[in-house]
Amino acid sequence: MTQLCPTTPHAPLRRRSAFARWRLGKALAIAGLTAAVGAMTGMAPPEPDPIPRRWQLDVETGPLRIATFNVKDQGRLAYFYMTYTVTNNSGEDLLFAPAFEVAMDREVIRSGRNVPLDVTKSLLASTQIPGIEDQISIIGQILQGRENAKKGLVVWPANELAPLELTVYAAGFSGETATVERPDTKEKIVLRKTLMLRYAPPGDLTQYGQTAIPLAEPSRWIMR
Repeated sequence: MTQLCPTTPHAPLRRRSAFARWRLGKALAIAGLTAAVGAMTGMAPPEPDPIPRRWQLDVETGPLRIATFNVKDQGRLAYFYMTYTVTNNSGEDLLFAPAFEVAMDREVIRSGRNVPLDVTKSLLASTQIPGIEDQISIIGQILQGRENAKKGLVVWPANELAPLELTVYAAGFSGETATVERPDTKEKIVLRKTLMLRYAPPGDLTQYGQTAIPLAEPSRWIMR
């Protein structure tokens, strides 16, 4: 049985600070390299249309939090999770199939991957939100109007517990797309309008309990 357990420090403060300084230098080096490659290839993604020209759903995201569980045969593991509400005011009933990813320093993870069912069930119960659904159950037709709004939960493994960067990408809430061509390979890439939420991780998240992780900036739409 998966059980929610309290968080405890994983490393002394002095060691953690030194490690954070090393990771900061590494992250800055990677960022510089990425910028240089972008300048050489000219890959600047387009911006979404100021006024939506395709269908778009209204989405309200809840806070991003971290919870720690004792998972059978795996030990003590941490998970990011957040809730959201989506409302269809587009003027037509639509098929709703959201896709959430979390990007950290070294990886991008699709929600639900390597998340035990017991963890999802425990988090669904802990929200105390009537009618809330997991990421599989929520897929399907979404009817128009506030009375037909859907409430969902997304969960990711917290593989990095002291990330310098933490960004959530939420797709499936807009029908807007854009096709761009890589100048180097001429490969055509389809971008989707995506909601981006950038967070400001406060250091070692194992000591953060289930307090909401603060946003670094207001959420915004991008093409990704």
